[in-house]
Amino acid sequence: MGSLPFRELNRESLLEFGKQRARQGAGPVTLAIDFSHLGTVLTHAAAVHGLIVNTESVRLARIALARLGLIGRSAERDRRPSKVEIDALLRYFDEKPGMLIPMSRIIRFAIATALRQEEICNLEWQDVDGEKRLVVVRNRKDPRRKQGNHQRVPLLNLTQYDAWQLLCEQKAANDGNLRCFPYNHRSVGTAFRRACRRLGIENLKFHDLRHEATSRLFEAGLTIEQVSLVTCHRDWKMLRRYTNLRPDTASPAVPHMMMTSQAFQCVKRKLASCSSSVMPVVLRTW
Repeated sequence: MGSLPFRELNRESLLEFGKQRARQGAGPVTLAIDFSHLGTVLTHAAAVHGLIVNTESVRLARIALARLGLIGRSAERDRRPSKVEIDALLRYFDEKPGMLIPMSRIIRFAIATALRQEEICNLEWQDVDGEKRLVVVRNRKDPRRKQGNHQRVPLLNLTQYDAWQLLCEQKAANDGNLRCFPYNHRSVGTAFRRACRRLGIENLKFHDLRHEATSRLFEAGLTIEQVSLVTCHRDWKMLRRYTNLRPDTASPAVPHMMMTSQAFQCVKRKLASCSSSVMPVVLRTW
């Protein structure tokens, strides 16, 4: 493809390129990314450099490859571990002698924070704010920004596991290291997969714990805006992919949020009638 002249870049050549990539093992999502890049490059060439290119060919080839089933979207996962599965994993690692990586604590921390395994293993003590109970996650994954995407994440106790308490336990167990969890994230993933095989837990990935954490935050009654502060999703479309609410836990959150909103409006009215000297007292009470 790289040696093909622009004039020969037509629907037929692009279609053949897509079929060749598929024969080499490229899946529907990979091919979709390939053609997205091709379309971007050709549009840039025409708009910025004034080159005569046929951007319509990319669109037509993409449609044809989609009809052939060679281009498609990734399947959305809705796998949430059951309480039995989580308890089995925690018990397995707690009872495993000679385990260098504290997998039980890492699993609980992942559910408490919705952090990815690589993000957990890259956390540094210097980025932990004990007073505000926040942690700075550096260069967090974002398709628009690869570097400098530092985000402050609150350490909450809303998912059955207390993120701050777990971090304190880790500090006591492994003090003196630059990183909070100084382990290779790939080793964490390997240990998790091996445990699932030993326990007969099927189709469960470490990344599914991020889905579990996000769903638990919603079930605890947080709003979309509040959950996004933890997960750092920038829009509801992306956040929705990580949310798989259970019907039996979704209902209780509604009256809780209604009461919280009503109480907040009440406090707002009281604050409006307070003098500046009384206001700090009201806030402390609230």
